[in-house]
Amino acid sequence: MNYQKLDAALATVLNDVQDSEETSLAVFIHTEPILNSAATAVLESFGVNGVSSGKDIFTATLSPNAISQLSEQPWVKSLKRSQQLGLVNRRINTPKLGV
Repeated sequence: MNYQKLDAALATVLNDVQDSEETSLAVFIHTEPILNSAATAVLESFGVNGVSSGKDIFTATLSPNAISQLSEQPWVKSLKRSQQLGLVNRRINTPKLGV
């Protein structure tokens, strides 16, 4: 695994994972902007959707093993942990104007 391509949050989570084959980590994959067919095939084999030349950021849910393999690819610039966002459901109190 090339830890230089991983952000701190992803590296920390990888140290705590028990099963290296479990597909459970949401990541951003930053690549070179022009991917050849071999690079496209590698991304698609890991279940990355919407792979096309000209794009350079992809999202995927991967196993630690897949992250390790991608980190070794020369066309991968970095891998960053993605966190699931939740909706904020609160009312904003605005003062009522009256005359």
